[in-house]
Amino acid sequence: MDHDAPAEDALSQDGRDETANERADRNWDELMQELRVMQTGTQVLSGFLLAVAFQPRFTELDPLQVGLYLVLVGLAALATILALAPVGMHRSLFGRRRKPELVRIASRLVKADLVVVGLLSIGVTALIVDFTLGRTPATIVTAVGAVIVLGLWLALPALMRRSGERG
Repeated sequence: MDHDAPAEDALSQDGRDETANERADRNWDELMQELRVMQTGTQVLSGFLLAVAFQPRFTELDPLQVGLYLVLVGLAALATILALAPVGMHRSLFGRRRKPELVRIASRLVKADLVVVGLLSIGVTALIVDFTLGRTPATIVTAVGAVIVLGLWLALPALMRRSGERG
């Protein structure tokens, strides 16, 4: 899906027969579906983080774990704000014929949100592993998580783009 590409009035590059407005509407709907999926995961992680602070063992966290916890709470808040920003923009611009521009900006916000959610997911896993198994296993899990996220979110799409260009 190419939300950043300019919409064309007639037949688009992907063979769809749609106007610029139809393409913007379709891309907007796809972005909203992506945000729904991301928001669910973010809400689960945010709920977990909020619950952690009220657990009796929270006082057992060392200073590094407390620092990581606070960074994760900040990332959870940022992820929520980024996910809601396109909706707020849409409400502010509703009926002003700005959908193509809104789709371009919202797409960038969704990409930023993906980075934040990736960091949040890796960080929450690292915090849990650090607290339960120790710093060394947490470091390993963090590195493996980063490789998985980078592989699935950057390397795999790049490979797919390259193979699509060849085929």
